[in-house]
Amino acid sequence: MSKEYIFKFKEEVYKASEVALKQCLGVKEGESILVITDEILRGIGLHIWLCARDLNTDAIYIEMLPRKMHGEEPPKPIAEAMKNVDVVVAPTSKSLTHTIAREEATKRGVRVATMPGITEEIFIRTMNVDYSYIQRITDVVGDILDKGNIVRIESDNGTNLTFSIGGRKARRSSGILRNPGDWGNLPGGEAYIAPIEGSANGVAIVDGSMASIGKLINPIKIVFKDGYAIDIEGGDEANKLKQILLQYGQDARNLAEFGIGTNPGAKVSGIVLEDEKVMGTIHIALGNNFGFGGKVKVPIHLDGVILNPTVYIDGNIIMKEGRLLVEV
Repeated sequence: MSKEYIFKFKEEVYKASEVALKQCLGVKEGESILVITDEILRGIGLHIWLCARDLNTDAIYIEMLPRKMHGEEPPKPIAEAMKNVDVVVAPTSKSLTHTIAREEATKRGVRVATMPGITEEIFIRTMNVDYSYIQRITDVVGDILDKGNIVRIESDNGTNLTFSIGGRKARRSSGILRNPGDWGNLPGGEAYIAPIEGSANGVAIVDGSMASIGKLINPIKIVFKDGYAIDIEGGDEANKLKQILLQYGQDARNLAEFGIGTNPGAKVSGIVLEDEKVMGTIHIALGNNFGFGGKVKVPIHLDGVILNPTVYIDGNIIMKEGRLLVEV
């Protein structure tokens, strides 16, 4: 990177920052706002800091060296700073969501919004939407999942998957983080749940994107039996997924998550932060679900997006060929 950095102000990025701070985080005048970024996402970080300053907050900007992997802890001085502000906003190349630093901050009542791997294009299109609508529709979908028992997913290209969610509670990632201790990703826009371990049977055709692989050229066929992916077929991308999973053992093949996207501004870009939020898609994940109501603890969680699905919960259709059939 050049030793000389010239900041280019972009009105659209500033407006997206304003939505994040005002609509999503409910930032108030006089609050202390800590923006944590790295040189890869410096441009977004500086726009958020400028916006926080203009909202008459005590705006603080910290830039760290990029972390090597998602979930790696920030430097200790940054972790300490996170515990002593009102709000943390973290556009970083690697995720700070599942770190001890984030957990300790939210235990103290800090509101934390993380944006791992976000780009300016994603930030603009997914933040310049009506977040009150996203909150309403995410809550409705979450309520349906809470009350549901059996899920069946179908699609024209061969998905036919059934599993149980009975007794589990959905998480609502609406992007609204206004209460003390609230935390989550921005952009928001999904309701998700941990299926009952051992209950998944059938076939999922992942044809949108796959975490750690990106936007798919060739669909990946995943065959489930008694909760685990027993076969993965397709082209080079399917082979790459198999190689990734081999490193983590049987639990990496657990059907870990079922999620429904609720952000009308999102589109499939190959970056999972956005892809899992796309309205009209669903996603499943393999691996870990311990942090949101499941029982499997393994150091991998890979989301795969399915386009234009039809979804039944207890026999009632809630999505038809990618059109969400819920009222808000």
